[in-house]
Amino acid sequence: MVIRNPLIDPIGVPRRFYRARCRGRDPAVTSRIMSRIRCRNTLPERLLGSAMRRLGIRLRKQVRAVGKPDFGLKKFRLAVFVDGDFWHGHEWALKGYSGPEAMLRRYPKYWREKLRRNARRDEFVTGTLRAEGWTVIRFWASDVKKDADRCAREVYAVMKGHGWV
Repeated sequence: MVIRNPLIDPIGVPRRFYRARCRGRDPAVTSRIMSRIRCRNTLPERLLGSAMRRLGIRLRKQVRAVGKPDFGLKKFRLAVFVDGDFWHGHEWALKGYSGPEAMLRRYPKYWREKLRRNARRDEFVTGTLRAEGWTVIRFWASDVKKDADRCAREVYAVMKGHGWV
């Protein structure tokens, strides 16, 4: 059994550096925290990947297409994205805010703009892929964590509807 120090978070950063959302935080600490955020092979992606494999769906990871879908098949032009709740603007629903703007008010200007840019980029990527004839499926990470099998069945249903399975 590992005994954790309550004054240090799971990645080893002392809690005293967690003052008022980035203000006053040592840049080295911020850099270390941000470097630990994964962009691929995240837990929700692994959960969805295993659920799809259990159903017999074999999709490629990190497909080379516009927006770099988490899973996809170029042959069938199918792209599946697993969007993180914070980075792609869904955290407001999980925390009980009335909308994304209500949640964003509590963040510094940089983060408000960053999250808005991410949402605009998601819309652009989805539109571009659809214009090129791709079928695009997007899941929130929280939905995948809750029920990865349901998400995999949704992918299966889309593939079956197109006659790909």
